[in-house]
Amino acid sequence: MRQVERAIFDLRRGLPILIRGDAGDLLVHPLEGCDDDALAALATLSGNPPALALTRHRLALLEREIETRAALVPVAAASLADDIVDWACREAASLPADIDLRDADPIHVAAIDLMRIGLLIPAAVVSAVSPAQREKVEALISEGTLLAVPLAPIAAYDAAPSRFLKRTSEAEIPLSHAERARFVMFREADGMREHIAILIGDPEAWSDAVPVRLHSACLTGDLFGSLRCDCGEQLRESVRTIDERGGGVLLYLAQEGRGIGLANKLRAYTLQDGGLDTVDADHVLGFGDDERTYGVALEMLEQLDIARIELLTNNPEKIAAMDQGGVEVVNRRGVYGKLTKQNRRYLNAKAERAGHWLEEVLEQEGEAELGSLKRPFAR
Repeated sequence: MRQVERAIFDLRRGLPILIRGDAGDLLVHPLEGCDDDALAALATLSGNPPALALTRHRLALLEREIETRAALVPVAAASLADDIVDWACREAASLPADIDLRDADPIHVAAIDLMRIGLLIPAAVVSAVSPAQREKVEALISEGTLLAVPLAPIAAYDAAPSRFLKRTSEAEIPLSHAERARFVMFREADGMREHIAILIGDPEAWSDAVPVRLHSACLTGDLFGSLRCDCGEQLRESVRTIDERGGGVLLYLAQEGRGIGLANKLRAYTLQDGGLDTVDADHVLGFGDDERTYGVALEMLEQLDIARIELLTNNPEKIAAMDQGGVEVVNRRGVYGKLTKQNRRYLNAKAERAGHWLEEVLEQEGEAELGSLKRPFAR
């Protein structure tokens, strides 16, 4: 696992790595930091022309439908790095008609997975190491210039539900909507993500079905009050509701932008400014409809000894994740923010594209005005 974490660190710095597979070794360069010099260096070091590994979501936007998770776009020697970036994440990009896709092997999918885990654009410039270049590549690995990581640990790392979640620290922090609140910090093994459980009220007095909110972090909404979403109001309303119901837990999960990270979320916002909805904007960048998983939330609840909950959510996927993970959802309560002219399209997309229960909000009239704050209701 430590090699995988080091590989993610190097990729986030814009450095290439090598993945060792059963059929051979693959040089991998992140899209970020891939200029013409880096592209030429990759081809020279590997002894083979590079290719661009893209997800099926991105390829669909390029009008190339595939059934598998990913495919390879061959990169001609004359191609510029700007062309590759366009193919990977530009809305108006198109592939030349004469380019035929190649099947992606598990090693190519692993390269994309490393980008996604590292919160980078899920695309990778890859090149198989030729026999003639193997000695030179091994020398770079031996001197520590190039990091090599086996294929198997990458798949195992991505499949780990919590990446060895560790409870690290805690403190009492009175809140404006819940005077008795205790923050408990959990850290993933790679150190990239930290999650917080906010324990509201006296755990000894909690109801049998503990009120719980799974809240994905939203810097722009939670902290700065962005009008593009309703996240900040949902956060504060959830704290208030949990306190009013005798206490419970809010899990503040480091899953910015439905799991794509803050940098990619801002890229998606720019695409939305051009007319795309929130789901299509993520597809342009190569992501799926929702990249979040809830293994971390399940382990946090397990460590807190919580197995029966009343879930504050409008998202059916969260209920399904809890049920599948062995946590009994006894009841659901909706939780809403205000409807604004800036967030109406976002909320519509969540309702229509992801099946969120938002009828109570979207039925409001007068989109130019701030809608009234809706209180949670029981299912």
